[in-house]
Amino acid sequence: MTAQVLAKTLGMQRDEWLELRRQGIGGSDAAAIVGLDRYRSAFDVYADKIGLKEEQPDNEAMRQGRDLEDYVAQRFMEATGKKVRRRNAMLQHPEYPFMNANIDRWVVGENAGFEAKTTSVLNRAKFSQGEFPPNYYVQCVHYMAVTGAERW
Repeated sequence: MTAQVLAKTLGMQRDEWLELRRQGIGGSDAAAIVGLDRYRSAFDVYADKIGLKEEQPDNEAMRQGRDLEDYVAQRFMEATGKKVRRRNAMLQHPEYPFMNANIDRWVVGENAGFEAKTTSVLNRAKFSQGEFPPNYYVQCVHYMAVTGAERW
C-alpha cells in the first residue's frame, strides 16, 4: 500500500496548511482521540475539526520542537548512517481518506519513516531507559497505517 498525496506542502502558507489539516485525522490527533494526549482530548480534536475552536498559538516547547527538527534528523543520520528526507506533502490513506499524515522524514531506501522529537532535560532518565510517551507511539502507528511503512 502507498499513501496518496493529498497536497504538496512545500511553500504552502501556514493558514492553508492548518485548514487542510482540519479535513482529516493526523498522527497527533490520533493520540488525543484514544485518550493518550495530556494536552488535548477527543472532544478538543472534534471541536477543532468542525471549526468550533480557534487555532492555539505555539508555546515555546512547540516552537523549539519545530525549530530543532532538522537538527534531530541530522543527528539521527550521523548516529545511524541512514539518510532521511523531507516528504513535503500531506499524505492520505488510499482507502480511508480521513486518515492523514504530515510526516517529519522518510528513511531513504527503506519502507520506514522518522519522527523527530525533543523533550525537556527533566525526562533524561526516563528516555535513557528506552521509554517513550504512549502518545508518540500512537502517532507513529498512525503514520505507519497511512503510509504502509514497516516501522517508524
